[in-house]
Amino acid sequence: MKIFIDTANLAEIREAHSWGVIDGVTTNPSLIAKEGRDFIATIHEICELVDGPVSAEVIAQDAPKMVQEGRLLAQVHKNVVVKIPLTFEGLKACSILTKEGIRTNVTLCFQASQALLAAKAGATYISPFIGRLDDLGIDGMDLIRSIVTIYKNDPTLKTQVLAASIRDPLHVVQSAEAGSHVATIPFKVLKQMGVHPLTDKGNAQFLADWQTAPDTDIIGQTSRWLAGRK
Repeated sequence: MKIFIDTANLAEIREAHSWGVIDGVTTNPSLIAKEGRDFIATIHEICELVDGPVSAEVIAQDAPKMVQEGRLLAQVHKNVVVKIPLTFEGLKACSILTKEGIRTNVTLCFQASQALLAAKAGATYISPFIGRLDDLGIDGMDLIRSIVTIYKNDPTLKTQVLAASIRDPLHVVQSAEAGSHVATIPFKVLKQMGVHPLTDKGNAQFLADWQTAPDTDIIGQTSRWLAGRK
């Protein structure tokens, strides 16, 4: 499963990218507005930083304007994926942009029937929102499993499942187990995924034990040993 980071914060993207685990980025109007920066400049900078899909969302609500915005966004950078809301106007726009070779991410999916329509319209990605369903007492992971099954049952559907509204590391693991192609994850959750108290405890113990060794300089030891082999 690929991992995208769900943020428009460049510092967070740089940090997560430095770990070598990020395959792409998703943004939305809320995330962009939160940063208080120019929309297009931010998207372009993200695309230059991460060599993978970067979702940039249209603001228009009618298909002709969505298509117009989508065409322009796609010219900002080769990595841009045009993000479109899952409405009937959005489906129209998705179909047109797909036929023009522009990648799309159809977002705000909350039921499998919507995902089927998005796939038929040619969406590159479908974004089911797990956490928002969980907030309503509905198991969001059931939606991921259902969409994955539907897409597998019809090989003509090429849309990838992009699990969104991720709230914790368990959501990520469950998405991977359910067969999601991608999970887009907030920076906070990405950091939680890499931390465990037993890891910290074990590492501290290894370091403490190593300090009792007669020579603790690994670089020096290795360099001398290698020099002696020549």
